[in-house]
Amino acid sequence: MRSLGWEVRLFESAEAFLASGEASATSCLISDIRMSGISGVDMHERLVAQGVAPATIFISAYPTPTLHARATGNGALVLLQKPYQASAMTHWLSVALGNP
Repeated sequence: MRSLGWEVRLFESAEAFLASGEASATSCLISDIRMSGISGVDMHERLVAQGVAPATIFISAYPTPTLHARATGNGALVLLQKPYQASAMTHWLSVALGNP
């Protein structure tokens, strides 16, 4: 992401991101679905409930139709399956940031 010129912030966990208070200043959130602690989808649902959910791109090695429906049904842009092509991530970042 940095090589594409975007500023990047990394967080150890979903809980760390939620506690940071940075959601409202985040233009795009890229999150794995499976993480220690709460899942990426659970984190996103909390952000939606708080009214501060940024454009969100999920990634997962184990996407299921149910998981896809839950993630995108709650406003996420996409659920990319690992491994994904760099061009797919670049495309969705452009969509999230309004630079198609």
